[in-house]
Amino acid sequence: MEQKVSIAIDGPSGAGKSTIARRLAGELGYYYVDTGAIYRTVAYFFDLWGVAVKDIDAVTRYIDELTIGIEYDDEGVQHMIMNGMDVTDDIRTQDIAQKASVVSAYPVVREVLLDMQRQAARAHNVIMDGRDIGTVVLPKATVKIFLTASAEVRARRRAAELQAKGQKADYAKVLEQIRQRDHQDTHRAIAPLKQAKDAVKVDTTDMDIDQVVAAIRKIVDEKVGK
Repeated sequence: MEQKVSIAIDGPSGAGKSTIARRLAGELGYYYVDTGAIYRTVAYFFDLWGVAVKDIDAVTRYIDELTIGIEYDDEGVQHMIMNGMDVTDDIRTQDIAQKASVVSAYPVVREVLLDMQRQAARAHNVIMDGRDIGTVVLPKATVKIFLTASAEVRARRRAAELQAKGQKADYAKVLEQIRQRDHQDTHRAIAPLKQAKDAVKVDTTDMDIDQVVAAIRKIVDEKVGK
């Protein structure tokens, strides 16, 4: 079987991982796997059920009621299917993002989703982004990128993104949430956010999207070949 190429992009919330990964996947003809959306879907499921995500006993009890699927439209955009419903747009709120950070730390949740992610990498050339792709999910990824930016820049970008979608977004509140999410992600006991030893760090604080894509393409070309 032909060896598949896997590109792992890790980094904190708001670093632009999804935007960059989606564009790179389109340019390279790879599948894009947004693992953050998968965990958001889990959080959204429990939110609909009225289950507090901090209640690990309830999460464990009801996790088997959840089915998650990933579908791609004609433009290669990933759609999250939860128990037969497309919830792609519903999961894109700051509240669900915060709850996703909580559930992603639970071993029972990670166990359910880990094989789904690895199977995608076994079957296709993929670009996968998240918090622990290069350290845990795909430790032998062909290319590993750690994408980051200052908290202030990430907050401005996230606020602008939410406003563009018609959602209210106060910069100060978004910045506070970004910092809280950073703390949760880097201090969780299971698979905390950290840069893999063999990952290349790309700081996007003073870069636009085109510059970031070009920088990562150069890294990919050096590892995989043009």
